[in-house]
Amino acid sequence: MDIRKTILTVEEIRTDAGDRLARPVRRAVGIAIVANPYAGRRVDDLSPLFDVGLELGSLFGKPLVDLLGGPAVSYGKAAIVGTAGEMEHGAAIIHPKLGKPFREAVGGGAAIIPSNCKVAAPGASIDVPLGHKDDVWSFDHFDTITVAVPDAPRPDEIVVAIAVADGGRPRPRVGKGRAAV
Repeated sequence: MDIRKTILTVEEIRTDAGDRLARPVRRAVGIAIVANPYAGRRVDDLSPLFDVGLELGSLFGKPLVDLLGGPAVSYGKAAIVGTAGEMEHGAAIIHPKLGKPFREAVGGGAAIIPSNCKVAAPGASIDVPLGHKDDVWSFDHFDTITVAVPDAPRPDEIVVAIAVADGGRPRPRVGKGRAAV
């Protein structure tokens, strides 16, 4: 794995819609800008990228949870592939192997890890979807955090973002628990 740079960031939401929250919601994101070895060429076997995801899940999992200062309850992942690559290059990183070490770091993870992937130019933003780590139907935890890196991805790079949060949306009012069917 060839990493050009990494970024760790924490967001703390203290008020929402003019109301002070009883408890701030913290979100932490780890971003890696990695070389895309398949940029500019068609390759059918993307399995070497699976291990990049494994390494990034291991690299960021524990530090992100530590940045929250408490347990992670929701998580998500995303990738922006540079314009010389394909969306599938990002999917190969974030889907097959990234989840196992990430779930270990958050102490659970019965639910799928929500994800997003696209091809874009440097400076593009992406919404990293967040969902409860153990209950895929917890509507209060359906959320996003938007990330962008001004100089990435270059055409031959992939931006990979992994996020955790210690709560759901700041003032959820859509419903608790499972949806009515």
